[in-house]
Amino acid sequence: MLPILASEFKVFDYLEQTVVCTNQTREIIDQFVEKCKSFNISKAEILNIINVRPCTLSQIYPIIEEYDVRFPRSEETGDEEEIEEPLMALVETIQHVLPAPPSPMQEANGEVDEKVGEEMDEERVVETNE
Repeated sequence: MLPILASEFKVFDYLEQTVVCTNQTREIIDQFVEKCKSFNISKAEILNIINVRPCTLSQIYPIIEEYDVRFPRSEETGDEEEIEEPLMALVETIQHVLPAPPSPMQEANGEVDEKVGEEMDEERVVETNE
């Protein structure tokens, strides 16, 4: 077994305290990865999405490599909306599955609104039952 350096412990502690780690559970990430299969995006892109949590098209474009080639528009219409439609569905999936980071005020106080998290869980249960 290799010895663990003190710097590795510091990195681990830092990563545990980042917003992503405090808000996302393994179950949430597994659920998101499962839903991403229909979008035909790479594992690296999924990882970037989990880490960044883009919530607009302008934030998702730099993460999805060659989006204009992978989500081509038809030659008949040349409509930009044909590219945006699947990417907008991905953004909606991100917003629905991945929890929003705590507000700066909550983060500064070291508190996360438990009630909001419970309401989000209840919404997920209702939506999955429909």
